Amino acid sequence: MMNLLTAAPNTVLGNIIVVSGAFIILLVLIRAFAWKAITGIFAERAKKISDDIDAAEANNKQAADLVKQRQAELAGSKEEAANIIQVANDTASQNRAKVLATANEEASSLKKRAQEDIEQERKEALNSVKGEVANISVQIAEKLIGQSLDANAQSELIDSYLAKLGE
Repeated sequence: MMNLLTAAPNTVLGNIIVVSGAFIILLVLIRAFAWKAITGIFAERAKKISDDIDAAEANNKQAADLVKQRQAELAGSKEEAANIIQVANDTASQNRAKVLATANEEASSLKKRAQEDIEQERKEALNSVKGEVANISVQIAEKLIGQSLDANAQSELIDSYLAKLGE
């Protein structure tokens, strides 16, 4: 038992040396056989991250371009809508002016026709009254004189008198 205890420090030191040697050998083996694979994985991972960042930046730029394009289209649409509204307003103004002009022409025509009708009716009424006044005057004069009078001569006399009144 004593041999084991006296030999133990040597065994611990031996173990440390063996483990250290094994560790160094492991490092050398890893460096020799697995280091390229491990660094390749890291490089591949770094490349993938770089590619993802580049793709994200490209997508971000494409999205920004699309936003600009949509804003330009929206501005164009607003301008087009404003133009359409302006054209509609202009057309409505022109139509309103045409309708007013047509209505004014029709009103003038109706007024002129009504004045002509009134004048025609006035002339017909005046002629009718002239004839009746002439007949009544002749009848009154015949009754006063007691003789028959020339109706045409009396009618002409009355017409000339009425014509002088009308002037």
